[in-house]
Amino acid sequence: MDLNRAAWRKSTRSNANGQCVEIADNISGIVAVRDSKDPAGPALVVSSVAFGAFTASLKRR
Repeated sequence: MDLNRAAWRKSTRSNANGQCVEIADNISGIVAVRDSKDPAGPALVVSSVAFGAFTASLKRR
Protein backbone atom coordinates (compact mmCIF):
# COMPACT_ATOMS: atom_id res chain seq x y z
CA MET A 1 0.00 0.00 0.00
CA ASP A 2 1.46 3.35 -1.06
CA LEU A 3 1.02 5.87 1.75
CA ASN A 4 3.19 8.63 0.25
CA ARG A 5 0.16 10.94 -0.06
CA ALA A 6 -1.03 10.23 3.49
CA ALA A 7 -1.69 13.31 5.61
CA TRP A 8 -0.97 12.12 9.14
CA ARG A 9 -2.55 13.71 12.20
CA LYS A 10 -2.54 13.13 15.93
CA SER A 11 -5.49 13.19 18.26
CA THR A 12 -6.14 16.51 19.96
CA ARG A 13 -6.22 14.44 23.15
CA SER A 14 -2.66 13.14 22.81
CA ASN A 15 -0.49 13.78 25.84
CA ALA A 16 2.29 16.36 26.09
CA ASN A 17 5.09 13.92 25.21
CA GLY A 18 3.33 13.02 21.95
CA GLN A 19 3.14 9.29 22.55
CA CYS A 20 0.05 8.37 20.62
CA VAL A 21 -1.16 6.98 17.36
CA GLU A 22 -1.58 8.98 14.19
CA ILE A 23 -4.17 8.42 11.51
CA ALA A 24 -4.33 9.30 7.84
CA ASP A 25 -7.84 9.38 6.43
CA ASN A 26 -7.30 11.39 3.27
CA ILE A 27 -6.88 8.42 0.93
CA SER A 28 -10.11 7.18 -0.59
CA GLY A 29 -11.52 4.04 0.97
CA ILE A 30 -8.87 3.48 3.66
CA VAL A 31 -7.64 4.74 7.02
CA ALA A 32 -4.03 4.16 8.02
CA VAL A 33 -2.87 4.08 11.65
CA ARG A 34 0.74 4.31 12.85
CA ASP A 35 2.78 4.82 16.01
CA SER A 36 3.75 8.50 16.32
CA LYS A 37 7.11 7.52 17.85
CA ASP A 38 8.01 5.51 14.72
CA PRO A 39 6.70 7.39 11.68
CA ALA A 40 8.89 5.38 9.31
CA GLY A 41 7.65 2.11 10.78
CA PRO A 42 4.72 -0.02 9.69
CA ALA A 43 1.15 1.24 9.42
CA LEU A 44 -2.06 -0.64 9.96
CA VAL A 45 -4.41 -0.07 7.01
CA VAL A 46 -8.14 -0.74 7.30
CA SER A 47 -11.17 0.16 5.24
CA SER A 48 -12.89 3.46 5.98
CA VAL A 49 -16.06 1.52 6.76
CA ALA A 50 -14.28 -0.68 9.32
CA PHE A 51 -12.60 2.31 10.95
CA GLY A 52 -15.93 4.13 11.14
CA ALA A 53 -17.52 1.14 12.85
CA PHE A 54 -14.59 0.95 15.27
CA THR A 55 -14.76 4.62 16.26
CA ALA A 56 -18.57 4.49 16.54
CA SER A 57 -18.28 1.56 18.96
CA LEU A 58 -15.84 3.59 21.10
CA LYS A 59 -18.21 6.54 21.24
CA ARG A 60 -21.01 4.29 22.53
CA ARG A 61 -18.96 3.32 25.60
